[in-house]
Amino acid sequence: MGRAGLTTARVVAAGEELADRIGFRAVTIAALARELGVRPASLYVHVRDLDDLRVRIALGALTELADRAAHRMAGLAGRDALTALATAYREFAREHPGRYASMRHPLSTEVARASAGPRHTELTAAVLRGYGLPPAEVPHAVRTVGALIHGFVDLEASGSFGHSSPAGEQSWTRALEALDAALTHWPATPSAANP
Repeated sequence: MGRAGLTTARVVAAGEELADRIGFRAVTIAALARELGVRPASLYVHVRDLDDLRVRIALGALTELADRAAHRMAGLAGRDALTALATAYREFAREHPGRYASMRHPLSTEVARASAGPRHTELTAAVLRGYGLPPAEVPHAVRTVGALIHGFVDLEASGSFGHSSPAGEQSWTRALEALDAALTHWPATPSAANP
């Protein structure tokens, strides 16, 4: 039996905090056991293995970020909703880098479908309703929005914008302006060259 007072929720919460401090991929059962002052075997009462721990961290991050984004976007449409969504992601990545990284952890199809992952797609699709895109184009636009936000945030987190001018903040603003313009003028049908 594990240490008194140790629960699955507490183990996962400690894993989340550790991930934010040392990086998601650096979290191991041994590292978490040291963090909690227990033997590694004590953790197996609460998590099946390292993958189970990482999946639980990822699921928590997906839920927390979806809740944040929904809260920020409430009552907004168009460019304001787009900015709110993007800002929620960027702020979460800055505040919780390990948890943000955990959202890339592979999930089984069944677990992914039951997670908050689909909510992220729905939130982006809600933003796109303000742009009046044809339904057939929404999946493409959802992927484009995700690619820009995650791409920028990942590059910024890796320090890619820290050694040149202008400041990353200016590029972030311009990127969102460009994305808004692209969505506003989204092509209604694919080009003949790309059926």
